[in-house]
Amino acid sequence: MKIIRPLIYVVLALVAAFLLFLLYATIDDFRPAEITSQAIEDEPGIISDSLPIRLVIWNIGYAGLDASMDFFYDGGEQMRPEKDGVIRNMEGICLSLESFRDFDFIMLQEVDRNSKRSYHINEYQRIKDQFQGYHSSFGINYKVDFVPIPVSEPMGKVESGLQTLTKQAPVSVERYSFPGNYTWPVKLFMLDRCFLVNRYLLSNQKELVLINTHNSAFDDGSLRKQQMAYLGDYLLSEYEKGNYVIVGGDWNQTPYGLTPEFPSHVFDKENLTFVEKDFPAADWKWAFDSTLPSNRRVATPYDPSSSPTTVIDCFLASPNVELTNVKTIDVGFKYSDHQPVKVEARLYINQ
Repeated sequence: MKIIRPLIYVVLALVAAFLLFLLYATIDDFRPAEITSQAIEDEPGIISDSLPIRLVIWNIGYAGLDASMDFFYDGGEQMRPEKDGVIRNMEGICLSLESFRDFDFIMLQEVDRNSKRSYHINEYQRIKDQFQGYHSSFGINYKVDFVPIPVSEPMGKVESGLQTLTKQAPVSVERYSFPGNYTWPVKLFMLDRCFLVNRYLLSNQKELVLINTHNSAFDDGSLRKQQMAYLGDYLLSEYEKGNYVIVGGDWNQTPYGLTPEFPSHVFDKENLTFVEKDFPAADWKWAFDSTLPSNRRVATPYDPSSSPTTVIDCFLASPNVELTNVKTIDVGFKYSDHQPVKVEARLYINQ
């Protein structure tokens, strides 16, 4: 009894501490409104011609998922590289972004502002400073004071989201919360997915609606289904107003109709999920590069001959927008588990 009683006290103390931790996490849980507006300090311009607009998307993987990394969520073991690795990746990402300096729109995902996994480096500010003269907007989609997994090295504090850089100032910026979430208590430590909407004035009194999205992964498909239904309704409502809509980002789904043409890479068929045919309507246009993968599975460090790869980073446009010259930029997954994808768009707003 003298031995059992102290053990019981220890167990009760541990249970109490765990319950207090869950209580704190519940009270502190990030609960964004469905729509959150951001202040615009710059004077918006007007897009008045049909010259090609150049866009690029890139999930930078918080500068922590370089080619040497595996990741515990994907079946690997690691959570982050050493600090000098994150710094090196961030410098490589910024150097790669320099090639898109003249682009009209740069849309990034998994950009950290204050996270343990990236050693609290403000990646958002680093990129914003690099693109002085551009308007920069940010939509938080992951804000947790302490993520307790993996147990061997907890992810800890995470503050991360979407960053959109634009040559021209928007008339408005809004963060839209995707519906659905995991059940309690898992949801306390998971992402609060969103899409970021920048609006630009056009000379025909309509608007260009630019959407940066990062849809759910690591779910059974139910969350993605809710998110796509919500996004689809939003897209159709904007088009019905006569607006011009372009969506780009990490969909965590393969575009319908993709036939991969990258024989030097292994196509990832595990949990393969295609975007529904004719999403959100039959006349909307997808743009993706089927000749190069945009994403790799991070179960192991990257090996071009064996690592499963796929295409989940792509663009979608309303029927009044033409998308051409889409191309994935092959950087060998050197700095992230994703690769940049660029495209040209034409609005024909004067016709």
